Amino acid sequence: MSVFALLDPAVRLAHDAVSALAAVLPTALAIVLFTVCVRLALHPLARAAARGQKAQARLAPKVAELRRRHAKQPEKLQAALTELYREEKASPFAGCLPVLAQAPFFSVMYRLFTKPNDLLQHTVSGVPLGLHVNAAHGQGQLLVFGLLYLALAAVGFLSFRNARRAVADPTAPGAALMPYLSFGTVLFAALVPLAAGIYLLTTTAWSVAERAWLHRDSRPVQPLAVQPAR
Repeated sequence: MSVFALLDPAVRLAHDAVSALAAVLPTALAIVLFTVCVRLALHPLARAAARGQKAQARLAPKVAELRRRHAKQPEKLQAALTELYREEKASPFAGCLPVLAQAPFFSVMYRLFTKPNDLLQHTVSGVPLGLHVNAAHGQGQLLVFGLLYLALAAVGFLSFRNARRAVADPTAPGAALMPYLSFGTVLFAALVPLAAGIYLLTTTAWSVAERAWLHRDSRPVQPLAVQPAR
């Protein structure tokens, strides 16, 4: 039994919910509305993640100073970081664990919109929701995919801009690369059916708006000038 097969009962429930909405709404709009409902249900986890990220940002100057001081002593650095988080009653994983807890829900949504089912036979502007861009033909179908990718790129840019401002520890490995991952949804959308692309657009737009709301009272993190260890 595959890992995805374990999700089938939840996928069937999601399918029934979207089908019920699609009985009174255009299917594409039903996908958007169902995605919004799922994200609303997951909002408490997003709030928990935001609290962890704010704690990380608050401790970033102290973490950077410890990295500078113990740059050549990884054992002492790890011990110092552990002590810092203990004293501050924080965790370096506080912002990650709630995000990981959301993964099963997103896996169900991905499975629903990529596994062949009757919902994918419906159309939006004449384009089947189960169609991939490499099978699109005619200006009409290509235009629908083009508008989707353009919207995803716009949301990705907003996410990129916010991520650059919110890097808690600019000295951490991979910190400079993380903001650019915001554009990964555009590439991923090119590999999945139109329905999954609509889901991606809805959930990423929600994420950007949700993050802006949860971090509305946060100041942008200023780049830290890290001095070389003596």
